[in-house]
Amino acid sequence: MATLTALSADDVATVMSAFRDGLRRHQAVINRLNVYPVPDGDTGTNMALTLDAVAAELEGLARPVDMDAVCKAVAHGSLMGARGNSGVILSQLLRGVAERFTASPTVGPDEVAEGLVTASDLAYQAVVRPVEGTILTVARAAGEGAESARRDGGDLVAVVEGARRHAAEALERTPELLEALARAGVVDAGGAGFLLLLDALLCVVDGRPMPEPPEMAEMAAAGSSAPAHEVGGNGEAMGELRYEVMYLLQAPDDTIADFKEVWAGIGDSIVVVGGEGLWNCHIHTDDIGAAIEACLDAGRPREIRVTDLVEQVEEERWVREGVGVSVEEPAGPPPTTGIVAVVSGEGIGRIFRSLGVHYQVRGGQSMNPSTADILEAVEQMGSEQVIVLPNNKNICPVAEQVDALTKKQVRVVPTGSIVEGFSALLAYDPGAEVEQNEKAMRTSSCRVVPAEVTQAVRDAETEAGRVAAGDWIGVSRGTVVSVSDSAAGAAFALLDRLLIDEHELVTLIEGDGATVADTRRITTWLHDEHPDVATEVHHGGQPLYPYLLGIE
Repeated sequence: MATLTALSADDVATVMSAFRDGLRRHQAVINRLNVYPVPDGDTGTNMALTLDAVAAELEGLARPVDMDAVCKAVAHGSLMGARGNSGVILSQLLRGVAERFTASPTVGPDEVAEGLVTASDLAYQAVVRPVEGTILTVARAAGEGAESARRDGGDLVAVVEGARRHAAEALERTPELLEALARAGVVDAGGAGFLLLLDALLCVVDGRPMPEPPEMAEMAAAGSSAPAHEVGGNGEAMGELRYEVMYLLQAPDDTIADFKEVWAGIGDSIVVVGGEGLWNCHIHTDDIGAAIEACLDAGRPREIRVTDLVEQVEEERWVREGVGVSVEEPAGPPPTTGIVAVVSGEGIGRIFRSLGVHYQVRGGQSMNPSTADILEAVEQMGSEQVIVLPNNKNICPVAEQVDALTKKQVRVVPTGSIVEGFSALLAYDPGAEVEQNEKAMRTSSCRVVPAEVTQAVRDAETEAGRVAAGDWIGVSRGTVVSVSDSAAGAAFALLDRLLIDEHELVTLIEGDGATVADTRRITTWLHDEHPDVATEVHHGGQPLYPYLLGIE
């Protein structure tokens, strides 16, 4: 491939495609630069999903394409598809690049240097309290490196090389700038993802291969640890705040400054990007209601997403397959009150169907279904009264919006886990009115203590002590309760902590990674240690959690 002296519109689209592919290949490595032990879909997944939206927007363009159309697709696709703090900041960086590129039919060294500088400036402006040692630092270094090479008379390759070299050096220095990174022994995740954009530019401009994902040993010090949620691959240090709230806001541009001021008083990791009446808004907060209500004076929110940062998990299969509505029409007339449930595994879906749930929405913690997904299931039902079981705390606020969007009467029983959903259904009466079902099902769901067993993907200090990557951990209501070298051992210690004399039943739901031997060990331990407690075992097929447990 010949070295390019300028990028055409098609070349810019190819850069975005290469960047998307690079993020997908490096996704797992970038995710593992985070420091909480539960497997989560944080920075790598969010950045890759943001670029998926860009790629989809580009694929929808009529051919032949011009630079203006490509840049608008990049800016709009990244804004609409941004996920998580890292995705929102990345969308602002891409918007800055696109803003400069769109002014020229082709992109040379001047446009690349100016685009990277503009991108950095816009990203810093978007973050209310920017912190160095993050993706912002790496992006600024890229702009400085590109500008320096341009002043020296460098061609397109030299300018991109300068940007890449300075960005890589800044990425290596991020642990010196942010204490949590130093304690964790990792570089910034968002900065590592951004570096792939510069690799994609070099790939298209000079024919260089995209880098292969490095071994974790090259990027993180073995045995290091840090408190959970101090680093997030974004433009701010992360604190102790519990929830991530995101939404698109339709509002006049002159209202945004006041909106940001209100948000500054209720949270951190605040990023507000966009313009011309449409804004992508992100905050970490303990007050979900205040974060959503703050925008009502400015305009109208939509596509609200709430994530519990303590319990955030990556369900990679569901991210790949996406959410969707599954309908298995029941025989006979529709019940007085119908049920819609969110499920995260084929076996779990079968169990819900056996309990009378024929309308299901696929999704989970890191791939939350939208309000539109739940609304679709509600509208497909023959019943005029509907109960929604979110089965995940992140999805409850989204489900609560459905009632206002349909003529049907919709109530949400705020189940925070699959086992709470099962327990709620024990009180379900298809022939009863929705208000009666809601009251009975809420009471029933509160009788179960939810818990799960999973494998730590990184080192951390937790309530149960130090956790090393690869350890098995038992978690209940967002707290690490037990640590062991085996799934069964983690389950023993978890149950030993949670079981009390009043408990009568333990439900064990097997997921990916469960074994016959471990299941037998757990049920035998229960029989020996708690002979008065009955045990039920079901196959759920949920990803990443070999065992979900419900204690009643």
